[in-house]
Amino acid sequence: MPCSLLNFCEYETHKLVKIKSVKLGSMKWMSNGIILMFICIMLFWNKEYQAYDLVISSVTTKVKGVGLTNMPEVGDVVWDVVDHSGLSQGKNSFFVVTNFIATKQQKQGKCPETPQTGRPCRSEKDCEKGYWDQHSHGVQTGVCVKFDVTRKTCEVAAWCPIEKRTPPPRPALLASAENFTVLIKNNIRFPAFNYIRRNILPEMTDTYLKKCIFNRRSHPYCPIFRLGDIVTEAKEKFTEIAVEGGVIGVQINWDCDLNRFSQRCLPGYSFRRLDEKESNRTLYPGLNFRFARYYTENGIEYRTLYKAFGIRFDVMVFGKAGKFSIIQLIIYIGSTLSYYALCLLCISFVDEDKVRLLKRSKKKSLQAVKPISFHPRKDDSTCFRALVSALQPAARPDLAAQNGPAEPKAEDEGDGGQSVGTPLVELPQDSRPPWCQCGCCPPSCQLEEQLCCRREPGRCLTSSPLFPALVLRRSTLETLLLYQSPLAELHEEAHLRRGACAQFIGWRFGGALPQDAMPVMPRCCVARVRAEFPSPDGRYEGLTLSRPL
Repeated sequence: MPCSLLNFCEYETHKLVKIKSVKLGSMKWMSNGIILMFICIMLFWNKEYQAYDLVISSVTTKVKGVGLTNMPEVGDVVWDVVDHSGLSQGKNSFFVVTNFIATKQQKQGKCPETPQTGRPCRSEKDCEKGYWDQHSHGVQTGVCVKFDVTRKTCEVAAWCPIEKRTPPPRPALLASAENFTVLIKNNIRFPAFNYIRRNILPEMTDTYLKKCIFNRRSHPYCPIFRLGDIVTEAKEKFTEIAVEGGVIGVQINWDCDLNRFSQRCLPGYSFRRLDEKESNRTLYPGLNFRFARYYTENGIEYRTLYKAFGIRFDVMVFGKAGKFSIIQLIIYIGSTLSYYALCLLCISFVDEDKVRLLKRSKKKSLQAVKPISFHPRKDDSTCFRALVSALQPAARPDLAAQNGPAEPKAEDEGDGGQSVGTPLVELPQDSRPPWCQCGCCPPSCQLEEQLCCRREPGRCLTSSPLFPALVLRRSTLETLLLYQSPLAELHEEAHLRRGACAQFIGWRFGGALPQDAMPVMPRCCVARVRAEFPSPDGRYEGLTLSRPL
């Protein structure tokens, strides 16, 4: 048809046919009712009508309990709160000593280093004056002295006698810490709603707090916890963890509904062990540290060194509050209905620097559907990282040819012996689909697959040296897939097909994809990806990023 002004004044409309049928009408209203019921269920199930805010919290703790231990050559020693819990372990945590090894009456002097950490010697030539390392208990004096009847070690200037490496006592010396209690005070705030609360609830009186101990059945909100109950709730035995120590997590979860008629904001407590409990599976089991108590006798300063084992309790607070918001309700209803009422597709031509947004058509090929809107293409950062890798000389055959012949590298041989630089063969003129502009698109009976990489006749996108390097190279795809999922197991070609699809969409569409729009790959590019990563049974399920090729 010759070009004229009337060609620019076309208006396209769909034909509407009304059919009076009880069966079809019932099916229509039944399907609409099911969709409406599903929307309502999801609305109330997920509380999509609410606006949400995350918790901001602070935690303080107070441990109470007194223990009695019997130390050799010392006798009974009382451990109160200052002794077993006086040392702070950091923010939102507290520490309780459960076991210890004591080295008594240490004073500044010179003594032989222990063989486990010192340097064995035969003469003073084997000892270096002033030497020390991270395992030493002191600084070497340069003298070789006897450690016992059969061994000699280098002498050190240190606190003597030096601490001996011995296993912790069994059972734990301060096993009575199981009956100690801790008060956990947690203040929270949801700034978006200006809501403040704490885990000591308003109805709790001073009399109640003096008597209550947390129990999941009788006192589920009491903020006072028995240490033995915490360890039991974490599915551990206090007598075992007390020997070498460990780390227990106390989790406080606030799931709050701040609506006026259904207001509820109560803490939920859970417990779990955070460190490795099996001694034979870790080199440094448990938790321990050292501290000393100093005293003076006859003008000489002495100390008692304690290697303390214990349990650290880390208090972790999580929370989310929701409150009715008419804006969130309108957004949910509008987005849900628009999802069912409209199916939008995105396409991108290589000879156009724009992304087209269009509706799915049941009469026209995707190549011929008129767009609803245009969007500028934006580069994707993930695809840009792959682009930098792909532009290396080993990944660009044309650049490698300009630089002269090069010896094959082991990493190039790791692509499974397949060449990714061979483009598709152009089809004969008489067998090309009418919508194909590049000459490489295989025929398809589905209108959604009838899409070429070009708007006007020209060279196919798959013939570009960048296409195989960026979209098909196995090393690039495996790196990107492992970057997104570090523990993924790439055993099937389907993983690489999905990765190639994601690479192409990030490259050609970038960040220009509108919300709820499905990107579609050209038929020639799909055929190239399928040829490189074929399915064993020859079946493929789709072209979008949400489904495998």
